[in-house]
Formats: sequence, structure tokens, C-alpha cells
Amino acid sequence: MQFYRNGYRPGDPDIRPAESAERARPEDLPSQLDVLIVGTGPAGTVLGAQLAAFPGIDTRIVERRGAPLEVGQADGVACRTVEMFDAFGLADALLREAYWVNEVRFWGPSEADRSRIVRTGWVEDTPAGMSEFPHVIVNQARMQQFLLEHMARSASRLQPDYGIEFVTLEVGEGEFPVTATLRRVEGSRAGEEFTVQAKYVVGADGARSNVRRSIGRELRGDSANHAWGVMDVLATTDFPDWRTKNVVQSAGKGSLLMIPREGGIMVRCYVDLGEVASGDGAVRKTSVEHLVAVANDILHPYSIDVKSVAWSSVYEVGQRLADAFDDVPVGDTTGRLPHVFIAGDACHTHSAKAGQGMNVSMQDAFNLGWKLAAVLQGRSDASLLLSYSAERQAVAQDLIDFDKFWSAFIAQPTRDPENPERGGVTAAQMQAEFARQGRYTAGLATKYQPSALTSGGEHQCLATGFEIGTRFHSAPVVRIADAKRMHLGHAHRADGRWRIYAFGDVDGSRLLNLAQWLGDSPDSPILRFTPNGADIDGVIDVHGIFRGDHHEHDLTSVPEILIPRSGPLGLQDWEKAWAVDTTDDIFDSRGISRDGAIVIVRPDQYVAHVLPLTARSELSTFFAGILGQQRPAER
Repeated sequence: MQFYRNGYRPGDPDIRPAESAERARPEDLPSQLDVLIVGTGPAGTVLGAQLAAFPGIDTRIVERRGAPLEVGQADGVACRTVEMFDAFGLADALLREAYWVNEVRFWGPSEADRSRIVRTGWVEDTPAGMSEFPHVIVNQARMQQFLLEHMARSASRLQPDYGIEFVTLEVGEGEFPVTATLRRVEGSRAGEEFTVQAKYVVGADGARSNVRRSIGRELRGDSANHAWGVMDVLATTDFPDWRTKNVVQSAGKGSLLMIPREGGIMVRCYVDLGEVASGDGAVRKTSVEHLVAVANDILHPYSIDVKSVAWSSVYEVGQRLADAFDDVPVGDTTGRLPHVFIAGDACHTHSAKAGQGMNVSMQDAFNLGWKLAAVLQGRSDASLLLSYSAERQAVAQDLIDFDKFWSAFIAQPTRDPENPERGGVTAAQMQAEFARQGRYTAGLATKYQPSALTSGGEHQCLATGFEIGTRFHSAPVVRIADAKRMHLGHAHRADGRWRIYAFGDVDGSRLLNLAQWLGDSPDSPILRFTPNGADIDGVIDVHGIFRGDHHEHDLTSVPEILIPRSGPLGLQDWEKAWAVDTTDDIFDSRGISRDGAIVIVRPDQYVAHVLPLTARSELSTFFAGILGQQRPAER
């Protein structure tokens, strides 16, 4: 983290200098905005946190509730989400507070007495090598609070406007084509309606989204008609695995999923309530006392003595999906561009079993945020925004297909050896399936298909460990300037910039030639697509990774693009040149060719392209398909 690029200032470096007084945001909502975000759930807060990095973009967030969420339903935080939080500088605080899910343990009926459960095995929750971060548990409300605090510390000083609900919208023409009608629901002006004009509106307002309804979208899908009760309990017990994640299968009494919570004491219990008839609302009235009783039946011969229930609910498993995530009619061929988007539960819902709902919602917003910023800042054409629905709807469909399978699988009864005709799943099958589905539950299964943003794989062989279309899989390196060992992916900030990671050839000559060309040639995408007067790394951030020990490299001899001068004082940035961590060579672990490779990474941390170090026209052509020319091709 670099504190003083704009000059020395005392105090907390996480609090960015506020924007200038002439651009200060009014207390009341202005009549015209760049972006109006509806809802402060997981998607809304991630989008707000990302757009808060751009003070020149007028963003406001409205929330019907009168205050921030205090008790959230979701709590599972996938490895991929922790990677994203690291880009906001929030991973350390999150990991300090969270419960780390290290193992999943399995319990099933004893062969000697099927009325009693015994431990049948365990698996590592996240297989080694998937991510440098763990799968953790933190309450949704706390996750959102981290993001809200990040917004408040940003140069934008962005804070939600509470007590305001979205009513409806209309899309017309002009610079601010969306007219949103809002209503105050609290205070002396409660009931008052007013309108706001916006360039873009994003509905992150949950499964009953009014923004979704206003653009004519519907959630379609079927309920599995299987009910589960969930409760966060403070309890005493003789169950030995109370502080690990457990899947418990009983003989005819149902299943129990147990997930310890942050804080060292509380545990979340998902209690199997069995099949219910479609539309049967009676199951939602199931009492906490009944949930505790069923849990104790399943746990026999162990028991839990519940002292307090912090939160509980009963729900039916269901997966539903909107056919598009923006306001462009499906099949439209007129070239119409989107101005209204939906994200999170507003466009897809999942069961709680796979732990995907909150995580996928946040990734929706991370995908959309940098695209909105690029368009609003004039760096990309507005057609870029069409890619949001195209990419995220496909991801949601894939995850819903997985969720349907996983929810049905985990709800199966345990197989009775004496009555095999009744079906069910064995303890070994349950354990094996948990291990096999690790990439989904870690949030790492997303792969974007080839498009203008994600190339084909003609040069994938140059960097086999950075699969195109998947998230950039970080690995350890050593920063040459100060010998600091860290993960290369942790250099990636949620700031809307593209990254070029240039991995060196054996003698480093091709890497140095590329760096020289990137900084000097009028055909370089750095010079073509960076506005005059902007920092040279303001649009595309270039990093060089050299082979060999960090002591072997003299930074005074590398091209300036790897030690660029930026900020009002023109200070050098010494944090873009890297060498191998000899205890874990990134060239070996990520399959980098001896000839080196260029790995282009999108602002949302997904690998967009792999090219040889000798590529020149291919590199410029790729960026020309995404970014708008900012300077003449020749000087």
C-alpha cells in the first residue's frame, strides 16, 4: 500500500483524502446522477465500494431500511470472495474475525446400532493449491459493514441514503435516460415521492426486486419442495465435533449440516425437515423448539442444550433465474444499449447448501462495477455494458445447475445395507462428492467464454496455470526493490485498471524488450489508451516477473514502465518488478514457458489473454477491442 504518492499526510492511510469541496455531494439526493444503486445487500455494497474509487462518477445508493443490516442470513464466504476482498484491502480484517473452515467431517449410522451416529470420515474443506485464502464464515451483515466502511473512507465519502424505497422507473432518451421514482419511508417526509434521473440504475434489491419488475424481467424456476430449518445457536453439547463443519446423516430421522460461526462459540445448524407439498406454507411456521428436537434426534446418542438462538428461519430449497440481467429485450437486434441492470438475488436465487448466493451476488457486482466506470470515464464504449448480462447470466445458470444437483444430493437419506432397494447415499459417496465439488464451493468454477474481453486459447500453452477465462490464480513472488515476499495477485487493486503481467524468458531479454516497447512505442496500448495528463499506469498496470533470485536484478537498468513516475510529484513506483520466490517458483507452479509469456488480467481479476513476449500487434489489437483511443497512433 502506497501512502504518499500525492504528498505526505498524517493519520490513517486507509482514509483517502476527500474529493474537492466544489464536487462535494449534497446531503439530499441530486436530481441527476451517473449511477443509482438500489439496495445495500451483498451486490449493492460491492458495487458501491468499487464505484467509490472514482470520485468523478456521481453514485448514490438508496436503501428502504432505516439503517444498515444487523443480522444477515448468509454467512459462507468462498475463497474467491476473500480474493476479491483482498483487492479492496479488506481481506486481513475479514480473516482476523472469521471462522476458518478447515475440514468437513462426516457422520452416519453405526453399523452396530443404526439409531446411533458415528464419525465416518473427513475431507479437507478446500483442497491444497486452490487458493492462498481459506473458506471462512462471517455474518452477511458484517461483510456489508466492511464494504460500507470502505466506501465511507474513500475519496468519494460514499454513504447510503437510508429510508428511501424504489417505486418504479422509465427509460427514455438523453444524457440521463432513466427516470426513477423513489419514496421516503421514514421521518417527517415519509410517503413523499420524488424522481431522480440517472445514466444507469442497478437493482440490487433482492429476490422481490422492484427494479426487476420495472424492466419486465421475471425469476423462473422450480422449487425442489424440500424444507430446511436453520438456526444460529449458542449451546452446550457432548458432540465432539462441535467446532468443525459437519454433515450428519441419520437412519430415517433426516440430515443435519452444522457450520461453526465466527466468535468461537455460535454454530449454525441446517435441519432437514423433509419433503413438503408445493405451496405448503405451514412448514414456515415450524418452531425453534421443533428444530432443536429434530436436531437432537439426528445427533443421538449426542445432544445439544440450546441456551440461546440468535436467529432462525425455515425455507424451501429453490433455484430461480432471470432470462437476462439488463433492460435490453432478449433477442433485440437494434443495437439498443442497457441502462438498467439487476444483480444478486434480484436475478438469481440459490439454496443455502452450496453457499453460493452471497458470493455469486458479490461477483455480479464486481463484474459490473469496472465496466460502468470504464464507460462513464470515457475509456470504453457503452457497448461494453452488454457483456455484463452475457457473462453473468451464463455463470448463474451453471451455478444453479450445480445447486440443483448438490441440494438434492445432500438431502438424500443414508443407504440402509439391509434395505438397499430404498436407495440413498453411503457415507463414502457423500465424502467423495464433497471433495469432488470443491471448486464450486470455493467459488472457483467460473470460466468466462471467449469474447472481446476473453480471448481464445491459442497461446494457452505458454502459461498453463493461468487458464484463460478463469480468475488469476495467484502465487508467491519476491518484490525486487525491497525483497518482500508476497503473492503476485495481491498487487491487484479494485481500481478499474487492467493488468499486464509479463513473465520473463530465460535471459530476460524478451521481457526487457517488451517493457521498452510498452513505454516508448506509439503503437503501445499503454500510450494509445492512456489519456494525456493521466498517470502512465492509470489504465493498464504493467508488472514484470523475472526469473532467478531477486538479488540478480538491477532495477536501475529496467525500462521506466516497470518503475513509472506518477502522481503530482512524479514519484517512482518501485512495486512493479518481481523475481522468483525460490521456495515456490511461480514459473514452475503456473507452467510458464521458458520463452516467457504475457498474461493479461481484467479489472475483476479474470485472465483475459495469454500471449508470447514477442507479441506486439496482437497486444494492441486486443486492447483496441475494449478501450477507446486516447492519443494519436503516431506522435
